[in-house]
Amino acid sequence: MRARAGLPSLRSDKLVLKAVRGALAEGHKPAFRVVQFSVQSNHLHLIVEAHDKDALSRGMQGLTVRMARAVNRALGGKGGIFADRYHAHELKTPRETRAALLYVLQNWAKHGPGGTYDPHSSAIWFDGWAKPPSSGQAPPIVAAARTWLITIGWRRHGLLRPGEKPGSLTAALSA
Repeated sequence: MRARAGLPSLRSDKLVLKAVRGALAEGHKPAFRVVQFSVQSNHLHLIVEAHDKDALSRGMQGLTVRMARAVNRALGGKGGIFADRYHAHELKTPRETRAALLYVLQNWAKHGPGGTYDPHSSAIWFDGWAKPPSSGQAPPIVAAARTWLITIGWRRHGLLRPGEKPGSLTAALSA
């Protein structure tokens, strides 16, 4: 989901970032949950679980509306905040799932100096790091994953390493 032109950075504007994170925290439903995310400057990367395509569609629609309302409240604006619809890709294999987790959680390392863990992602709550972040973090705003691929399957290909950089998503998905 790419933000419309004219909005401040979703990642660096503190009011906008707080609004987006709040909307993500409140976006979980029984049939739809955000299990990992990263906020980029003008779009979001999400890994979600949904019971079916209808639950995915309704969940994303609700999340988009929730984020638009929160960002508009923060900025005193109105209207949609996303210029386009989301792009969905169903993860089917453990290797593909690991690549997607790496892409979402470490995308910032690909585009800049990076660091250990992306502070604008769900990285601090992710339990699949080879070297976990220090304890004492805030309560998670992501839902606990329930599917085998996200909880166990991807680990067959190794835990994520802090600072590990993803390839392009296309390359990662075809590996």
